[in-house]
Amino acid sequence: MKTKCQRQKPTKWRFSLLRQICNFIPNHLVPQLARETGVADDARTYTPWSHVLTLLFAQLTHSLGLNDVCDALALHSGPFSAIRGATAPKRNTLSNANRKRDPIMAEKLFWRTLEHLQNLCPGFGRGRRPRFAFRFKRMIHLVDSTTLQLVANCMDWAKHRRRKAAAKCHLRLNLQSFLPRFALVDTARHSDAKKAWEVCAGLLAGEIVIFDKAYLDLLHLFELFQRGVCWVTRAKEGMQFRVVRRYQRGRIGNILRDDLVQMKSSASRRLYPAWLRRVVAMVEVDGKWREMEFLSDNLEWSAQTIVDLYRCRWEIEVFFKAIKQTLQLADFLGHNANAVRWQVWTALLTYVLLRFCAWISRWGHSFTRLFTLLRAALWLKLDLRSFLESYGTAGGSFRFLGTPEQAYLPGIL
Repeated sequence: MKTKCQRQKPTKWRFSLLRQICNFIPNHLVPQLARETGVADDARTYTPWSHVLTLLFAQLTHSLGLNDVCDALALHSGPFSAIRGATAPKRNTLSNANRKRDPIMAEKLFWRTLEHLQNLCPGFGRGRRPRFAFRFKRMIHLVDSTTLQLVANCMDWAKHRRRKAAAKCHLRLNLQSFLPRFALVDTARHSDAKKAWEVCAGLLAGEIVIFDKAYLDLLHLFELFQRGVCWVTRAKEGMQFRVVRRYQRGRIGNILRDDLVQMKSSASRRLYPAWLRRVVAMVEVDGKWREMEFLSDNLEWSAQTIVDLYRCRWEIEVFFKAIKQTLQLADFLGHNANAVRWQVWTALLTYVLLRFCAWISRWGHSFTRLFTLLRAALWLKLDLRSFLESYGTAGGSFRFLGTPEQAYLPGIL
């Protein structure tokens, strides 16, 4: 094992680290999407590629505002122009591009880049999954949303309370790969249950989806059941059931009850006429034991499997913490809906690019350290892989260190 003094120095390279990261995006992709979405029609001196690269730089440097981004790029205009001829923008130029250009281009760029990287390296995204998930051969999805606080007096489009404004990012995360499978950026005025239909629309028969009780909609749950999708969630307070069959008598371990149930009221039965699995268990939260009630449409799993599956839902909170504490999702470069969506989709794109950097270099530390290390060395001309290997754990098994204890909110609520 090498000591700190014997650590191999990173190899010098002709391209900066920023250029090497951006090279993971295919050359033809941005101009092609700009033509498809109509962004190229209004772009004159400030090209769509320069716009995308500017926003990527803002994410990687955690820039606080338009002046911060534009001044930094003006100081590095030479190395910046070397990245496919990108030009550093003026403050008004960047603001105008964020306001007028269609953010659907950023959304398509994210999905096309993710697809390209997975086709380029089929093993990308397969190295990190909880040990519990190895039991399942089928895909496991986690569904949740995160709120992005905005300035109410500047953002009328996102107002959802008298003095508050916010946007929401609804996300479906693949538990095995820890990569997004669906994302929706919208205002916070709509409840999560109303967005559940869109978030879960792409699920296939046999797959598993886990979400909290905010997404509980009986009509939607029955639609998932009819499609053959297995789901796990928590019961809302006040839900009443009629017990059809008891799978256990008395307490067994931390499982208090395991029943086959049916909705009690006729109105609820019309929405969900099939039978349900209800498991009541004692769960440790912040060092204290609490009683929780779980629901599922799978009648064959053990009660402990249902509880363990819902515990895996906390991984999506770890994902939200990773992107909100590292990437720039707090200080926005624009106050309108288009600017916010451009920034959110670029943040997700930055996350995928950094995850790919971690994968090719077999990075074994946290996502936060990866981000801070690259942020400090963006303009250095070093080989990206050897640079990360000199600071990481080259030769070890790839995994991202992320545990429920790292999440911002305690417990599994």
